[in-house]
Amino acid sequence: MKITIVGSGYVGLVTGACFSEVGIDVVCVDIDQNKIANLNKGIIPIYEPGLEDMITRNMSKGRLSFTTNIAEAVKGSEVLFISVGTPPDEDGSADLKYVLAVARDCGKHMKDYMLVVTKSTVPVGTSKKVKQAIQEELIKRDVNIPFDVASNPEFLKEGAAIDDFLKPDRIVVGLESQRAEDLMKSLYKPFTMNGHPVIFMDIVSAEMTKYAANSMLATKISFINDIANLCEIVGADINKVRKGIGSDSRIGHKFIYPGIGYGGSCFPKDVQALIRTAGDYNYELKVLKAVEEVNNSQKLVLFTKIKNYFNGDLKGKTIALWGLSFKPQTDDMREAPSLSIVKNLLEAGANVKAYDPVAIEEAKHHFGDTIAYYEDQYETLIDADCLAILTEWPEFKFPNFRIISKLLNFPAIFDGRNIYDKDEMKQIGFEYFCIGVDTSNTVLKFENSFIG
Repeated sequence: MKITIVGSGYVGLVTGACFSEVGIDVVCVDIDQNKIANLNKGIIPIYEPGLEDMITRNMSKGRLSFTTNIAEAVKGSEVLFISVGTPPDEDGSADLKYVLAVARDCGKHMKDYMLVVTKSTVPVGTSKKVKQAIQEELIKRDVNIPFDVASNPEFLKEGAAIDDFLKPDRIVVGLESQRAEDLMKSLYKPFTMNGHPVIFMDIVSAEMTKYAANSMLATKISFINDIANLCEIVGADINKVRKGIGSDSRIGHKFIYPGIGYGGSCFPKDVQALIRTAGDYNYELKVLKAVEEVNNSQKLVLFTKIKNYFNGDLKGKTIALWGLSFKPQTDDMREAPSLSIVKNLLEAGANVKAYDPVAIEEAKHHFGDTIAYYEDQYETLIDADCLAILTEWPEFKFPNFRIISKLLNFPAIFDGRNIYDKDEMKQIGFEYFCIGVDTSNTVLKFENSFIG
């Protein structure tokens, strides 16, 4: 079987690599000539564990190729996946111009039956627009070529996308015909032999499932962050509360870790788009509006703690940051809390020194030369007045606190991901501030600590 994937970004590359890994011939298409040239040289534009090796391996075996020529790519393809971006408009709605451009290209170049599958995250009703765009181009050509459309939303976690694709919790497919269902069953058979389910449904329900899933996860994050803020006020410990509620099987432990807000390419955009979709139908999603409001304010909680520590004056202060990506195991900084925190630190007159294991190059696109970048986490601490942890990279979980103590001007750590224990921080002499825990009684004066 041969398939075409249009859009060689995060979703397109992971999808193409994983399908080729099980023996399917895959052609990935993108209009970015520089990106395609680099991919053909083995240069991958994103960081995702395992992806580069998988792409290189399947290119060498001739199962995976990259091109800018969609007309050539669709020849002999039974299935075409649309995996292009759907950036939010100013009003929060998803911009479908790239999706519909691909649909029109399908109509212009298809020669035989084709199943056109939307993999991009799109609003409810998009597949109807895709179908119409294809049909309009076929009419212009005065040809009658049968085709189907389908929706196959992705549920990939950045940093674990390869495993998510090869061993999915579920595969959701929305379609309209038995022929399309048979094709999708055949395509996904290698991934379902171990019992991973394919859930077939109508297209509208499939489109809604993607938005509803991400919005539900975002809701859990904002809920626990809101509760964390209340815990800090009343003197409760959110880490203990989280364990208490997470042990309830109806709630579970996933996505109830307090922090400085969610980010990335999915949750912020999808929450906004679903709110907008509801508005288009004269319905107000009050819960999701609150979710978004809580998340926006949560991104500034750590900045406020830092500012208060220095009595409201950050002019001339140097703040060391560990972590810039929105989560570990990715260089993605879209909607990352670090963007808001750095912006506010700079506006307050502070100097910023930053380290991230993989996101430094991406950070330079956002911050330019307004902050200093380092290749070693401890170098950021030299002459810094405090340390703030923005991303829970594994290498930050067991640092050398003795070195941290000697390098910082003040023994202050602001932990935006709650990766340290407040009692341990007290024992070794740090002033420690985290999320959802009243740490006012854990502060020891630096001169009294054994590491001073």
